[in-house]
This record gives sequence, C-alpha cells and structure tokens, in this order.
Amino acid sequence: MLDLAIIGGGPAGLTAGLYATRGGLKNVTMFEMGMPGGQITGSSEIENYPGQEKVVSGMDLMQTWPEQAMRFGLKHEMQQVLKVRKAGDNFEVELADGSKQEARAVLLATGSVPKKGGFKGEKEFFGRGISTCATCDGFFYKNKEVAVIGGGDSALEEAVYLSKICSKVYLVHRRDTYRAAPSTIEHMRACENIEEVTNVTVEEVIGDNMGVTGLIVKSKENDELRQLDVPGVFVFVGRDVLSDALKQDDGSYLCEVNEQTEVVVDLKMRTNVPGLYAAGDVRIEAAKQVVCAAADGATAAVDIIEYLG
Repeated sequence: MLDLAIIGGGPAGLTAGLYATRGGLKNVTMFEMGMPGGQITGSSEIENYPGQEKVVSGMDLMQTWPEQAMRFGLKHEMQQVLKVRKAGDNFEVELADGSKQEARAVLLATGSVPKKGGFKGEKEFFGRGISTCATCDGFFYKNKEVAVIGGGDSALEEAVYLSKICSKVYLVHRRDTYRAAPSTIEHMRACENIEEVTNVTVEEVIGDNMGVTGLIVKSKENDELRQLDVPGVFVFVGRDVLSDALKQDDGSYLCEVNEQTEVVVDLKMRTNVPGLYAAGDVRIEAAKQVVCAAADGATAAVDIIEYLG
C-alpha cells in the first residue's frame, strides 16, 4: 500500500513528493502520464520565480526539479489516473491500464489545460495554424503576422514573446480592458509591433488545405467585420481544471468542488474528505503561478506527514 499517491507531476506534485519523501514517508508514488514538469514547461519566459535571476523558459526552470524530487525516494509511474475512490479509511486509485493501487492519502495536483475559444474553424484548424503554445509553435511564424486571442496575463505575455519572432502581432480581446497585471500590460504596450484589436468578437478562423489564412472579428460597437490576414492564431482564453479523477460513477465528486469543478480546500490544502488533498491550479482560488503551486505542494505534504502520523 502507498503512503501517498500524488496525481500530477507539475510544480505542486513534484514539490509535494520532495517534501513528503524527505519528511519520512517511504512509499510515495507520483502518477504522471508524461515527463514531469507540468504546463509551465510550455511557457516562453519566466522572470518572476524567486532566486532565478535570469529570464529562462519554463522548460529550463523545471529541468532539475524531477531529479531533486526523486532523490529521497519519490517514484514516478507514467500512468493516467482514471478515478479515485474511498476504500474504507484509505483510497483506491484506478489506473488507465486497468490496475488499482491503494493509498493511505491522495494529493490531486493535476493542474489545468487551455480552454477552447469556441469560434468557427477552431476545431478544423487546430494544429494547422491554431495553437495554444507560443513557445512550441511561434518559430513557424518567424517574420510573419500572427494573432493572439485573449486578455489575461498568459495572452499578453505570449504576445510579447511572439513580437520578438513575428513581424506583427494582433492582440484580439473581447473587451477594451485587460485582466492582466499592470506590469504585463505596460510590457505589452512597449512592443511597437503589437496592435491591439479590442472590443471585438471572434467570428471565424478561415483557411485552406494548407492551414489558416485569416481571422475574422466583429466590432461590438457597430458590427463591422474585419479580416486579419494571418497564418497563425494563438488562443489564450483561460483554463479548464483537471479534476475528473474525483468524479464518481454516479456523477458526483469524491469531495466538495465549486461550479468550475475546482477542488475546495482549506489553507492546508485539505479537502472535506480526510486524507484527500488538492494543490496547484486544480484547487479553488489558485494564483496560477509556479511559486504558488510549489508552495501548495509543500504545504500539503507537511500536513499529510502529520495526518499519517
């Protein structure tokens, strides 16, 4: 039996594994389908992680985390967790290969994924001109014009990143104000080749057999249509939390979640089910910052050690 099953291998899961094993737990396994690191590995620039003086990519930032976390005995299984159930005082973790493992405590650290924009042509051209990762795909549009859809920190940060590669970036947002931090907005507006296209709705992404050829937007003021002739569209309109592993056979959730299915936790990352914890972007009121996710993981692990006695 596992002392602790950690579901997810991003900053929260890795930090929890480090603290839990270093703190004395012997049987700790982290379930992560791919290589550990989490969504942050797709970020182009990280300049606000404490102690990291130079601006680095998310991939560079996370490069050494798995090795450090596993130094004290954390195990990594490349498995998808389908469901977590109660099994008496413990938990049953059902895996995609059909096997099941029992654990005394469970930490859900599955994070979140980009939301779809919901506009016409999005599904048809995803991966053929539509992307949710500027770091991954920005190079394909070197010296070309692209559009970024969104108004939060991620959208503006990726627009800035793309502005260094592309000849022009259209920043498309449905409002005339942004949800991003003031410093991020200032940084974006300092880029001369970013054009703000605000107070519009995205009507359609158009293209041909080769991929995207343009983006059509409609003004909210006068319904006027405008076509942006771009071969690349980057979508950053929010995220969906990955809490499905807690969904039970009857459609209910193992613990309390809110309307967005974010897991409700207290300040120690405890859910309303003893022994079940959640950390990082999957929990309520997450700041969606690497340092905060890491802190969540450490906080949870410290309490889990005490809980298991």
